[in-house]
Amino acid sequence: MLSTTAQVLATIAVLGNGVVYGTDVLAGMVMRSVYRQLDDETMTVSAGWGHYFADRRMPFVGATGMIATVLTLVFAAVAGRAGGAIAAATALVALLIWGGIYLRIAKPINTAQTAAARTGVIPDNARALQDSWDAVAGYRIALQGIVIAALCAAIALL
Repeated sequence: MLSTTAQVLATIAVLGNGVVYGTDVLAGMVMRSVYRQLDDETMTVSAGWGHYFADRRMPFVGATGMIATVLTLVFAAVAGRAGGAIAAATALVALLIWGGIYLRIAKPINTAQTAAARTGVIPDNARALQDSWDAVAGYRIALQGIVIAALCAAIALL
């Protein structure tokens, strides 16, 4: 019963983290190229409104993915499923690193771009801000890929 519960939780974690992963992949594979084609003002306003809406809609799925990952680890460990617990722990570590990158680098840029979109005041360093955001996109994508793979492994090992 505990391992089945852990599998259900891991599935919920895959769904929640999958939304974040997909969003990061879209940003890295598509939006980065789009923004390079735009002038600084258009890029900043577009990115800013994207962050405005994402920052209001994404926390629920991100928190669901994080909580479900933690609970997967707990239930796998209590069920005595070492492989599943190790896989869930791997996912959790990757999520924590992703969160650190997001909070230290991406979130402040999101906030600056959102403010620019809402006020129409474009910062002098608009392109540098976007370049900094883009510079960590690959790491965020890789980390979320690890999260999804590790959670899928946890489902298989539970």
